[in-house]
Amino acid sequence: MKIVHTEYLVKAGIFPSSQEWKAIERDIQQAIKAIVWPKGSRVFTIYPQSGKERGEGNGVKPIKDAFCLKLKQKGWELETRLPIAKSKNPGPVDATKRLGGDQFFAAEWETGNISSSHRALNKMALGIKRGILKGGVLILPTRRLYPYLTDRIGNFEEIEPYFDLWRSVTCADGILAVIAVEHDATSNKVPRIKKGTDGRALI
Repeated sequence: MKIVHTEYLVKAGIFPSSQEWKAIERDIQQAIKAIVWPKGSRVFTIYPQSGKERGEGNGVKPIKDAFCLKLKQKGWELETRLPIAKSKNPGPVDATKRLGGDQFFAAEWETGNISSSHRALNKMALGIKRGILKGGVLILPTRRLYPYLTDRIGNFEEIEPYFDLWRSVTCADGILAVIAVEHDATSNKVPRIKKGTDGRALI
């Protein structure tokens, strides 16, 4: 799988130039690029079928699972529950890297609709604002990949008009970013990625 674009919504202080961030960025990039299909391939080739009809298109969760599994192999924690909100806490973060003190860096891979994308960015922005997160990254498909996945999956172009909202987050030192990802190729000769596919088959 390839990275098409990285959009920095927050990039403040000394953290973006630190070795700590460079190591985190390298982990995330390597985990994305490690996702291949079909099993044993060197690239990510997707079956070009629309996901609009039930039982068609390609599953998203196995792709996220592959990404998270690769991060886990690099020492990240998965499904981390953090006290981000003062009252009822939002759901767990897909993957976190524990930093110095009580801070974490978060990575979320979108598997839901555009509302889910908003919640993921809001969760990370609030975590940054409260000092629980040093930063966070949301990974989304582009509009080119989007049609072949589960219908109405959140995508980069759909959330892009709202970026100015998250750019207004006050942060003295940290990062909030969105990464757009895409397939390397399409082919009718590869199998569909079914929802039940083990993430290990994609790395």
